[in-house]
Order: sequence, then C-alpha cells, then structure tokens
Amino acid sequence: MKASDPFSFAASSVRALLLGSAVIAAFSLPSLAQNDTTATEVLTPDDTRPMSFADLAEEVSPAVVNITTSMVVAGNLMPDGMAPEGSPFEEFFNEFGGNNMPRREGALGAGFVISSDGYVVTNNHVIENAEEITIQFLSGEELPATIIGTDPKTDIALLKVEATDLPHVEFGDSNGDGARIGDWVMAIGNPLGRGFSVSAGIVSARERALGGRYDDYIQTDAAINLGNSGGPLFNMEGDVIGVNTAILSPTGGSIGIGFAMSSQVVEKVVDQLREFGETRRGRLGVVLQPVTPDMVGAIAGLESPEGALVTDVPEGPALDAGVQIGDVILSFDGNLVPNTRELVQMVGDAAAGDVVPLDILRDGERMTLTVTLDLLEEDRVVQASSGTTEPESADMLGLELSAITPELSQQFGIAETEGLVVTSVDPMSDAGEKGLM
Repeated sequence: MKASDPFSFAASSVRALLLGSAVIAAFSLPSLAQNDTTATEVLTPDDTRPMSFADLAEEVSPAVVNITTSMVVAGNLMPDGMAPEGSPFEEFFNEFGGNNMPRREGALGAGFVISSDGYVVTNNHVIENAEEITIQFLSGEELPATIIGTDPKTDIALLKVEATDLPHVEFGDSNGDGARIGDWVMAIGNPLGRGFSVSAGIVSARERALGGRYDDYIQTDAAINLGNSGGPLFNMEGDVIGVNTAILSPTGGSIGIGFAMSSQVVEKVVDQLREFGETRRGRLGVVLQPVTPDMVGAIAGLESPEGALVTDVPEGPALDAGVQIGDVILSFDGNLVPNTRELVQMVGDAAAGDVVPLDILRDGERMTLTVTLDLLEEDRVVQASSGTTEPESADMLGLELSAITPELSQQFGIAETEGLVVTSVDPMSDAGEKGLM
C-alpha cells in the first residue's frame, strides 16, 4: 500500500463523513481496592476469555511477513510554489519534465505464508504495479518474491519466494464456530511501516459487503492501520479466517471499522491462482434483480422475498438451458438462493464446465433446468445493436422492458450503457400503482 496516499482503499482506508453528534458517556466501576472478592470476580476470566494472546502470537508470528514494494511513477517531484516563477529552478524543471519527472516510490503491507515451499498471500493492492517485491520475515531475513497471480475483484494476490521448510499457517472456517460474532480474533501486520505488530478484538459482524461482486468481509474491532493490508486475521485456534483489507474510518486510522476478506472466499481464490495463475469463475449468463417484498403476490407462486429475478438472458449458458426473462431462480446446484448476492457468489465459486441443476419459478410453476457453466470473461460485454432494428423487449410484472440501444439512449437521454429501459407500463399493474414510468 502507498503510505503517502491516505485515500487508497486497499492500501489504507475508506474516508467517511460522520453525521450526528458525539456522545460522552460517564459510568462508574466498582472500587476494586475496597472489596477483594469483587476484584477477583472482575479480573478472573472464564474459559472463553484468554488471559493473554502471547502464546498464540508466538506460535503464528513466524509465518507472518512484511511486504515492501518498489515501482517507478511520475508525480510531484517538487510541491507547487517551491520553484518561484522566473527562477533558475523553474527553468530546470520545465526543461526536464517538471513535476512529472519519474521517481521511485515504495509501498508497505503485510502477508502470510501458507506453505513450507514459500507461497505467500497478501492483498492485490499491496503489490499492484510493483516492479520489485521484498518479503521480510520475523527473523529479519529478506527474500525477493514473484507474483503467481492476482484477483482484483477480491483484492487477493498470491506470491512465491524460493525457500523450503518455512513456517506457515492454515486457513480456518470463516463461517464456522471459529468465527462467530463476538469471538476473539487477532490481527498481525505492519501498521504504519513500524514492523511486526499484534492487535486483538472480536468479530463484530459477518458477511459485510463494500461494493464488490464477491464481497464477504468479516468486520472486526481489532486495530487495523495503514500497513495492515494483506495481513492475517486469526481465530483463537491459530487458523486464518480473514485477510485484513480495508478500514472505514474518519481519520484513516484504527478509530474506524476494520474489514477482512473471509477465508471462505480467499481459500478458493488462492487455489485457483496457485493452479492456473488466474481465477476461473463460472458464468451463468443472466441479468438479475433482487426479489423484494412487493413482488410477493405479484409473481405467481412466489411465497416469500427470496431468490433472484431474471431480467435479461443474453447468449450464454442460461439461454441454452432454457432460462427466460421473468424466471425466479430459487436454488443453484441444490443450494437455496436467498438473494441475488448469494447467487452471484455461488456461481463465482463454481468452475467453468460444471453441470448444475437450476430450480426456477415460472408462471406459478416450479421446474428444474440443467445448465452447463462457461468461463466468466470480464471483457465479454453484451452490446446493444447499432442498427435501426427494433430492440428485443419483454413484458414482465406489467412493465415492457428493452435493452438500451443508441436510439433509446437518444430518445430518453440515457448516458448509461448497461441496464434495461422501461418502455411502457400497464397502469392497472402493481408496477403502475407503485409509480414506475
């Protein structure tokens, strides 16, 4: 991460505006000096509260690494105003490129070793655009690292150092008993570039999303600062249940909320990077809309606001399997679909070529289709026709929907290139009553 860039999401934090007023709460504690029995009861923990994290830190720290990167960038070599107008310095900088002269810049982060032969996991943003990557172990030993693969969508990168018999850690179950809300967790990283540092807290929340398609973050109050990016979040068994990635903070520091990408996501990404050097997620080939409570009753046979509503079916696996606009996908490969986000993650976890059953609701009837997933290609974009033919449209819930064409863009003043246009509304339908136009 770039220590000089306080706005780097992956490298540091997300700036946030705090709305409302601060509240100072005063409270009193029992006087421990006056009552020895009370002191014993307050200070003696039960079996679920550790007296110390020292043993755990000593056990796992040898597998945690500091990461330093180096790259050449163009930027402000001299702040504005430092070379007075008309001075020799101004002439010099104008002659040689001014403030755009290239310079070498470094970034700091953390990571952890997952195998004895030197595979290292970190955040993608820590090593993005790096020309040189150096791994530093707790012992002080430094080794150069190479990039095996990266996945910007989950902000995960896999590195490799040439070594043997390295201490390493294992992934744990981020959705199991070792990662319940309220459980103790411990983070290790390189905060503010000060070297190995340990912080502790609890799992504050799970299944948080920060805007990514495959987000599954663990929220924690363990202190996370600049330089913690890419470091591990441990449960009390010494298993990695998350990769520290971001901070939502008004100051850029640990006063905010820390987020770690769950091991459930990271482990699958790392396996693919290790095998292929890239991710190979499955592709279903549908455009989805969340199922809301208003749709219950409006869609025949829909009993609860669950599943994912299909609003478009471009060429691809779903179309080949017979999926149609207006279908509600209820389960994928035998797993119930609670919402669109979960379905996207299910499909992303599957591999290209997998043959999976798809349970759908259509016109009040439930049926099962069989779909063969293909490879998700991020540069595959379904383009609207550039001709003058009528766009493909469909009726659904009292709405007539159409793909965005150049003609519709001009007619309605639409700047977006993705989505669907409502071209007509049945005034007697639920959609019309809700005010859609």
